[in-house]
Amino acid sequence: MTNLSEQQVIRIKKLYKLKKLGINPYPSEEYIVTTTIYNIQKKFTEKETVSIAGRLMRLRILGKASFGEIKDHTGYMQIYFTQDHLFLSSDQIIKKEEAYNIFFKKLIDIGDIIGIKGILFKTKMGEMTIHVHKFTLLSKSIRPLPQVKMDKNKKIHDAFSNPEQRYRMRYVDLIVNDHVKEIFLKRTRIIQKVRNFLDDKGYIEVDTPILQSIPGGAIARPFETYHNALGIPLYLRIANELYLKRLIIGGFNGVYEFSKNFRNEGMDRIHNPEFTVLELYVAYKDYYWMMNFTEKLMKNICNKFEINFQTPFPRIPILDSIKKYTGFDLKEKKKEQIRKICQKLHIEENIKMSKAKLIENIFEEKCEKNYINPTFIIDYPIEMSPLTKKHRYKENLSERFELIINGQEIANAYSELNDPIDQLDRLREQMKFSERNTQDESISIDQDFIRALEFGMPPTAGIGIGIDRLVMLLTKKKSIQEVLLFPQMRPEKRGKK
Repeated sequence: MTNLSEQQVIRIKKLYKLKKLGINPYPSEEYIVTTTIYNIQKKFTEKETVSIAGRLMRLRILGKASFGEIKDHTGYMQIYFTQDHLFLSSDQIIKKEEAYNIFFKKLIDIGDIIGIKGILFKTKMGEMTIHVHKFTLLSKSIRPLPQVKMDKNKKIHDAFSNPEQRYRMRYVDLIVNDHVKEIFLKRTRIIQKVRNFLDDKGYIEVDTPILQSIPGGAIARPFETYHNALGIPLYLRIANELYLKRLIIGGFNGVYEFSKNFRNEGMDRIHNPEFTVLELYVAYKDYYWMMNFTEKLMKNICNKFEINFQTPFPRIPILDSIKKYTGFDLKEKKKEQIRKICQKLHIEENIKMSKAKLIENIFEEKCEKNYINPTFIIDYPIEMSPLTKKHRYKENLSERFELIINGQEIANAYSELNDPIDQLDRLREQMKFSERNTQDESISIDQDFIRALEFGMPPTAGIGIGIDRLVMLLTKKKSIQEVLLFPQMRPEKRGKK
């Protein structure tokens, strides 16, 4: 170990002293826990004997008696040590009279993981406390925690707050910033609520391949790897759409998957190269049905949120939205005309961008931020929707919607294109454009998917919901990194501890 801090050196010396005393600082035996701090505080019974384990978060040595605070996975509790009553567990043998003065006072640090057995009592101030009789060191911490101070109201000051450090060392973030754990508990509850809703409808949760021979189902730059045994390149999936449609073709009525997807693209506050999407496909439905279904789903999982989820959500054609917020009518406009409009609006454009990309840029820059309450943006131009059915009533448009909440896209849904000839033609047209303009995004034709469509896919509605963005919405976080346990980070600079 190199580049050790002074505190680390001191703690490592303590580690070796413990071993010389015959105390294993990392014992293997099971430690019996009889309850949790939450349960103790909920059903406090004075003079009850309890055994708990957790991390020592605070320690105040007062001579022959000391106070500390232990934290388990459910909360914090005050603990009390006295010279006359402290014993070590049977496997950590040390002279009785030395247990407090040598072992506890000199060799234990904040951050150590400990097991304690003791008797419940209340201090003169009425604080629930454990008088520790038996003490077990379960894991010695040789790196000190960030200095976190609490006032008498348990309010944290000087917390571990630098965002880059927090995301990089999430384990420390979780130890010292209690609110962070609640974000991820809430994420789990959100996912479970969605899963329960879909299961109650009779839809089947499935798993589809993460390693794929063709990066299909979306337009994006993939991560590429190589399979030595097969001797072929493989790609981390950018979408699971085409596999789920294969299952609809195979006879499933409704399937869904919480899919880890990967896109080798830029990172910002709403984009991470690895992200989670829920995709659902239901046979014999269309995008009108899916809008109604989405309203019910969102009301079910968001019913306690302050954003107005009153149904029905507004349904606004995307070109009408663009006209409202820019003054430009894009109907019947060709690519070069739209490029000139982008220039007037000071929106990124270049000759390599497709018409679809230009329209998308205009909407994202000028329109999306205006939709705070849930709104369906509907009827996208066909160029923007290569996997979507043409609109049954409106020329040059498709049966597609996006759900926008709080100025962000949360979901994307279609009446799925099930005409294999039309599908192949559209994919070929996309590929030609890509080859002419050398775009970074990957566009591949999945011939097996086309073959599957040729066997016949029933009319189908499909939707993808961005789970990370949904969690951001429901936890009021402005950065996707806040709702990912381990977001992707740049490598640490050399020499940084």
